[in-house]
Amino acid sequence: MPTAVRSHAKINLGLYIGAPRSDGFHSLVTVYQTLEIHDVVTVTARPAATTSIRLTSNDARVPTDERNTAWKMAVLTLEALQIPAEVEIHIEKRLPVQGGLGAGSANAVAALIGLETELGLPIKLRAPEATPTETSGWLTRNLELAAQVGSDVPLFLIGGTILGLDRGQQVSALPDIEPTWCVLAAPEIGVSTPQAFRDWDALCAAESLTAAASTDKLRELSCAYASAFRDKSPEAGQEASSSGVLSRGEDLAGPSESVLVRTGILSWIQNDFERVVFPQHPSLRAIKQTLAATGTPEAALHASLSGSGSALFGLYKSRGDAEAAENRLQQQIQGVEVRSIITRTLSRTEYWRHMLV
Repeated sequence: MPTAVRSHAKINLGLYIGAPRSDGFHSLVTVYQTLEIHDVVTVTARPAATTSIRLTSNDARVPTDERNTAWKMAVLTLEALQIPAEVEIHIEKRLPVQGGLGAGSANAVAALIGLETELGLPIKLRAPEATPTETSGWLTRNLELAAQVGSDVPLFLIGGTILGLDRGQQVSALPDIEPTWCVLAAPEIGVSTPQAFRDWDALCAAESLTAAASTDKLRELSCAYASAFRDKSPEAGQEASSSGVLSRGEDLAGPSESVLVRTGILSWIQNDFERVVFPQHPSLRAIKQTLAATGTPEAALHASLSGSGSALFGLYKSRGDAEAAENRLQQQIQGVEVRSIITRTLSRTEYWRHMLV
């Protein structure tokens, strides 16, 4: 029977970028956060004399050949396991394509989970209740494979709230933020990540920022992130509900605000890509301002571009505040088609508990 896997989106709560390195990459510090919204990746696999892969999707924009991240992950996994197989992968696309939400990267990990499940491998998923002995070998191997597919892929082997370093592929689990309402705004605007990095490089040159000079700043920021997210009192460690997620209509209040509000982290986290993307796409700045609604009763806890965009997000105390933000997007943003989605942040426990459909 085919294995269906939820392939969740991510946002970047903050993203700081260093100057270009000699290898052409950029060091960065970011905090990833997985969300409830997801694609569904369905995998069928059986051992065979030689490996063959067939990939389909309900969205014509999704590549169905070796360019696809799920295809790449399947090939690498089978090579690592030395198991040839006939593999069929179907991606039911629900998330925006190329929006800075990590959809393609999440598809790769979902394909991995589906493939291993189909082949009956005796693995223990990286769930919070699993012991280090059960998961260390599996996680180490798959983190290495994931990094070969893309810098954003390894985070989906952790889930929840995650610190990302180097190119973003060096990941470690942070204490989960409290379940929080989120509005995603996905405008019909294409933002090229390579171009965004080229514009960032030009900005670094104009400001005389070198990779060496940015190293200390990034190191300080990584320590600040880790300290802020781990600064949790016993009350702050309690989840908002027994399941770890907000029930429909439940709001964020009281002690559960501690990490996002009490530490003051929301006053200084930012996304460096906004410095180069917003001048090229002023409508994205306007969408962020609409989501933020600064100075109003329904103001966002935090609003930002996710990754290099074009998707943006706002985090809110209540579903009512999230619905107000969605209404503002419909009323105030003119001339740009914007798809909006109300969702919630997803804890690590829930991420793994409901991975399989």
